[in-house]
Amino acid sequence: MKMYVGITDFDWFKTLQKSQCDEINFWKPSGRTNFRALNEGDMFLFKLHSPNDYIVGGGFFLKFSIIPSSLAWEAFGIANGAKCLRELNERVYKYKATNRLSDPDPQIECIILSMPFYFDEANWIPVPHDWSRNIVQGKTYDTNENIGLSLYEQVQDKIRLQEITQQVFMEKSENRYGNEQKIRPRIGQGAFKVLITDAYHRRCAITGEKTLPVLEASHIKPYSQEGPHAINNGLLLRRDFHTLFDRGYITIDKNLRVEVSHRIKEDFGNGREYYAHHGSKLIILPDRKDQFPDPHYLEWHNENVYLG
Repeated sequence: MKMYVGITDFDWFKTLQKSQCDEINFWKPSGRTNFRALNEGDMFLFKLHSPNDYIVGGGFFLKFSIIPSSLAWEAFGIANGAKCLRELNERVYKYKATNRLSDPDPQIECIILSMPFYFDEANWIPVPHDWSRNIVQGKTYDTNENIGLSLYEQVQDKIRLQEITQQVFMEKSENRYGNEQKIRPRIGQGAFKVLITDAYHRRCAITGEKTLPVLEASHIKPYSQEGPHAINNGLLLRRDFHTLFDRGYITIDKNLRVEVSHRIKEDFGNGREYYAHHGSKLIILPDRKDQFPDPHYLEWHNENVYLG
């Protein structure tokens, strides 16, 4: 297993620790580079800026995306390590040397982490002996190497200690912290928004609209009805189409065709724009077929929500 130790500031960490967020956006301000150090399920650890050379927590890598700060705030809120969008942007502007006039919605690099854990100060882990003060972003370790394996075991030991009095990690299972194992990260509400936005190429599945501020990630089967935070249970829709979909005035059939209910005209006396899409197929879909809207979720929406 690979692990990445990323450098962050104390305020960011304390905000998240206090809030006990169950997913995290570990963001960077440049908005230009990619992050290829980890695969899904690998461990990402938090190291404070020097002189606090300690590892203080971590999580499991889910996805990397470059998105506007407004979407990051909409998706993760305080899990960005900031108390409001203005505070998040002020931090971005500080690092990028820009401002709200020149860069009103700055792009940021988002390393999305699931199932985070936070160590009490007594359990902070000193950085490995090969850590250099010259490291600016972070460093990758591998459990196939002695230093990496030692770090992995220390992290497990600290998690065990804290689980005696706190339920701060994942649900327990047999051999949870025994042999090294790959974790499948849980997808939370914030990650769902970003995953759907990226899967649909930041365009409305029905209209092709690509003005990002008016696009929303929609569950086909709502999470409150035991619908999962999964790409095949989601659609990216323009805000008005999202509202109509959730209220049953629009649905998608198993052939991925749009159906528009006669109730729009009956209830509101209009709807010409929406009826123009009746019978048309979705024009934007994910690249991967396993991420297409699942027929079972579509059927559930057809039968339980649609006002046909």
